Amino acid sequence: MRIIPDFLAKPVITFFYFGYCPVAPGTAGSLAGLGLYFLVKDSPQFYLLAFALVTVAGVLLSGEGERIFGRKDPNCVVIDEVSGMLLSLALLPYDVRVVVAGFILFRVFDALKPFPADKLQSLKGSAGIMSDDIMAALYTNVLLQIVVRLNVISGV
Repeated sequence: MRIIPDFLAKPVITFFYFGYCPVAPGTAGSLAGLGLYFLVKDSPQFYLLAFALVTVAGVLLSGEGERIFGRKDPNCVVIDEVSGMLLSLALLPYDVRVVVAGFILFRVFDALKPFPADKLQSLKGSAGIMSDDIMAALYTNVLLQIVVRLNVISGV
């Protein structure tokens, strides 16, 4: 069942065409997520709203990307990376070192897909597209929360 026409779904699921980056579209999507992070990081209300809107749009529409692009979890669908990047840095203090570490850790966890992310990716449709990135983001966020609370990154 189509929620919106394909010509409207494409810019959403490719996050305004960042997903069409010819090299490393997932990384491009994560960088787009960082861009959104920098726009909303100073307002908890806007941060939550941005995360909620991106995640809900991803859950509702990313599965359509499989139909639109004719393959499972198409590389150009990067709304999952945007959502994951926002979750990776949620409720953490702003510090460039935390942001850089969050970006790197999220990309590593997204690529390696440690359990249960590897199993989640095999789910059909939007659930498979979104859930492995959400899990990678949770791993990233929990690790960074520990690092910050143990004061491993001094001055944060």
